[in-house]
Amino acid sequence: MKIMSNEQLVAAYRNAEKTGTDRDWIQMLKKEIHSRGIRPSRKI
Repeated sequence: MKIMSNEQLVAAYRNAEKTGTDRDWIQMLKKEIHSRGIRPSRKI
């Protein structure tokens, strides 16, 4: 996987979820986010 900062990773995940076109990419991003211990949801 291309090296991304945590912010870039979350932004890419949110964008992929929003468009919903490539499920494999979404799953890979989700797996990486989980492995880093990041929560992709926004706090309001």
